[in-house]
Amino acid sequence: MRTIQKIIAALPNLSTDELRYIERVIHDLYQARHETIIYDDDYGVWTEWDQNSVAAEVFDLIDKTEN
Repeated sequence: MRTIQKIIAALPNLSTDELRYIERVIHDLYQARHETIIYDDDYGVWTEWDQNSVAAEVFDLIDKTEN
């Protein structure tokens, strides 16, 4: 986790162009690793994990409103 903490700490200091570059690198890594990608465009990816996460949030909300 130490590397992740360093990355998170450095992000606010990056320029907008540098942030776009980082986003592109992450996007390319998803593709290179053949992650289960549901949607992929120039703005980013929507993975199976994203889909499951959103579905869980929706189901939790439904459960809360029904009770």
